[in-house]
Amino acid sequence: QVQLVESGGGLVQAGGSLRLSCVASGRIPSINVMGWYRQAPGKQRERVAVVSSGGSTNYADSVKGRFFVSRDNAKNTVNLQMNSLKPEDTAVYYCNFLNSMISSWGQGTQVTVSS
Repeated sequence: QVQLVESGGGLVQAGGSLRLSCVASGRIPSINVMGWYRQAPGKQRERVAVVSSGGSTNYADSVKGRFFVSRDNAKNTVNLQMNSLKPEDTAVYYCNFLNSMISSWGQGTQVTVSS
């Protein structure tokens, strides 16, 4: 099992920035993908940004050029730097760990962007 704990959400004005962090613990396979998903009220959960253990990244079109995902394999952490935030970025953000055997989710952290 892999446990995930997120931090860094909050309230910010449009145009501002926030940084989310997620720490994984437990028996962590070396080959994996970690990243961030979000779910706004009344909407389905969507992928925001992911990064593989090899460093490959993938972003949702809606956040390209504004959000940047990074990871530290030695510390089992993944971060999401969110810049130029928009009200439509408001959602609960979830950290995810994925490999061929495991899919784990964090508890979620609220991000609210005011206009």
